[in-house]
Order: sequence, then C-alpha cells, then structure tokens
Amino acid sequence: MHDSCSQQAGGLPLAGGPGEPLMGVGGYDLTVPPAIRFGWGRLAELAEVIPSLGTRALLVVGRTSFAQSGAEAVLAERLPQAGIEWEVVARSASEPTVADAAAAASELAARDLDAAVVVAVGGGATIDLAKAAAALAANVDAAQPPRDRDAWEAFVVDHLEGVGRGLPIRRSPPPLVAVPTTAGTGAEATRNAVLSCPRRGFKKSLRSPLMVPRAVVVDPQLTCSSPPRVAAASGLDAITQLVESFVSCRATPVTRALAKSALAGALRALPGVVAASGPQKTPAVSQAEQAAREAMSHAALLSGIALANSGLGMAHGVAAALGIACGASHGEACAVMLPASIRVNLQQAASGYAELERLMTAAAPQDDLAAATCFLHRIEQLCDAVGGPRRLSAVGAEASMIPWLAENSGGNSMRGNPVEMTAERLQPVLEAMS
Repeated sequence: MHDSCSQQAGGLPLAGGPGEPLMGVGGYDLTVPPAIRFGWGRLAELAEVIPSLGTRALLVVGRTSFAQSGAEAVLAERLPQAGIEWEVVARSASEPTVADAAAAASELAARDLDAAVVVAVGGGATIDLAKAAAALAANVDAAQPPRDRDAWEAFVVDHLEGVGRGLPIRRSPPPLVAVPTTAGTGAEATRNAVLSCPRRGFKKSLRSPLMVPRAVVVDPQLTCSSPPRVAAASGLDAITQLVESFVSCRATPVTRALAKSALAGALRALPGVVAASGPQKTPAVSQAEQAAREAMSHAALLSGIALANSGLGMAHGVAAALGIACGASHGEACAVMLPASIRVNLQQAASGYAELERLMTAAAPQDDLAAATCFLHRIEQLCDAVGGPRRLSAVGAEASMIPWLAENSGGNSMRGNPVEMTAERLQPVLEAMS
C-alpha cells in the first residue's frame, strides 16, 4: 500500500494512530444574523443595507454616542442620498429598563411599521432597547393596545423570562439592523434583550429567535470615541463572553471555535485600545490602533454569536444581580467577576482554560491545571493593566448585599457554568471579594 494510504481503512482516514477511535461531533443548533458587514469605515454601507429590508429607517440611538462616534453625520448625508427617510424615535441613556422598553415600544407601535426598518446605532444597551421595542411593538394587540404607562410596563413584564405571564413573541418584528459603537456586549448577534426593573427588583431577558437582527454593520472606527473606562469595561465584557462560552457546559464545536479564534487577538489588543481612548484622543488613527480596534470589534461580534448559542457562566450570572443590587454597569460587573469565575471553575474546566493559555504561548505548561492557573494569572494581569475593578466594593456592592446577591445570581447565564453554583456555594466566594 502506498505510504499516503497507510493510515486509511475501508476508504476512511483514521483520527490518529492505530486504535484511536473517531469521535463524533454530536448535534447542535446555530443561530446567527443572516447578513454581517464588518470593516473599518463601512458605516456608509448602511445606505445599501436598508433598502433590501424596507424604505424607512426608524433609529434607536445612544444619547451621546450617536453624535460623538460620527455616525449621525455619516447617516445624515448618506441616507437621504439613497432616498431613505429616517428619524430618531428613541434614545438610550443607560442599560435599558422595563420603563425604557415600554416607552420605546409605545413610540414604535404608534407608527406605521410597514416597510419600516428599525436601526440601532449605539452600545449594547441601545441595541437591546431597539430589539425589545421592535419585538414588543409588533406583538401589541391593535384592537386593545396598552392604554397608559403602567399598562405598557405590565405588557413588557409579561413577555420577560421568569416574571409575569411568560408570553412569547409570536409575530415577527420589523427588520432590525444593528450598528454597534462599542466593542463589548455582542448584542448585535444575539436573540435576546436584557431589561432591568429597579421598581420590581429584577434583571431579565426578553428572548426569541425572531429578535436576531436581520443585518449587522460593524464599523470599528465608531469605537474611537469611547472613553477609556467604557473601552475597558466593554472589552472585558467581550473577553468574559469568549471565555465563558468556551468552557460552558453547553458549548458546541462551532461556539468553541469562534471563541478560540477571537480571544488571543482581544487579549493582546485591549490594553492598546484603552490607552488610545480618552480626551487626549486625536482624530488621526495609527495603523496599530486600527488593528487593535478591529480585533476588539471582531471579538465582540464573535462573543455575541458564541454566547447566543452556548450560554455563559458564573460571571454573567452574578453580573445581572450586581446590576440590580447596586446599579453596576454590566461590563464592569463582568470584569470584576471573571477572575473569580475562572478560579471557581479551575479544577472542573482545567482542560478548557489550559487550551486557551496554550493559544497565547507555546511556553504554557503541559499539565492542564498548571496551564489553567497561568491563564487565570493572565486574566488578572489584564484586568489590572486596563483598570478593571477587582473588588465588589469597586462596583458599589456592600458587604450587606452579599446574601441577597448569592440568592439572586441564578438565571439562564448560570446554567452554563461548569460547576453547579448554589447560593450556599456562591456566598463565600462573594464574601472573599467584598
């Protein structure tokens, strides 16, 4: 037999040497936006994307990022040139609440949505607000719409996971195009919108496959206006999502491949992106900065695809509770919890963390636990380098909040954690971080 055929049997190549079985891939589902345009300066192409979906653009934008990122100037010029009518129908001020979603949904529902395209231009909060508003507006009973603010809020709550009546999104929303101005949440690629409710004391998701954006335009140039703190928190959020989706007990071969392909670039790029951000920022962008921002935007996008299909873990489970308890921003809450999450899962997920460490350096230890420990130290050093919070007190959590946080850090995110986390197991972890 020819040498090149010596490792074949029955016409099928063996996985390795003699006796090594071929491992099955297993089954999985994959949901992604049907159209993605990625690249520096590609915002102008929004004028090409919208006409394939509708004739009118209803914009949901960030309160300040829309103008500061340069998006407003570009769209004000390009959309009319393409014959597209547009108007801003809602602005997000911070992470969206039930009240915000109710107001934005009522605004959309009052309009004729035929041939309308909802365009979200902003950070993850803005994109989540747009996804929620579009989905809810499309599912209002036209014969009996909510009559006032309280009725609208009740309508929102009834569609959230784990609260209200658990009503599904049955009717397709108007097409939504997501244009992120930060490199963090990956909300442009997910099927859910996270809404908090300070009045009722929860943070829950509105979720449906119908909420996945129909098109995404990722222009890393739009992230240049982010302040250092936002750049750091957003970037650490993306990195947390990549790490957690990689070791999630619900990970698939595709989500692991996506996370692995983006993580090394993000870990190397984030310090440079944070250093290049801020009031001293000059209009000129160096080739190195452009490459770093592209790496972070790419990482954020892929983290969104990965988490939407594999789930997350402890860091995101606790982050949601921190947002309710003390108003911690999602990115900073994830940043403070990522090292703790890795430490908790170190034994159970050692092979996964070790694989990520070996991705970063050929000098990683051969022993999985030793390599995983090196990866933990790498993440801790990165958090310190970009000014990420390391104690719960740094995000506003007081010691008295710990029991409540431990009891309320469950939810969909926690179900992907490699180690099953009960309140009894989580509380001492949080106490050590206070």
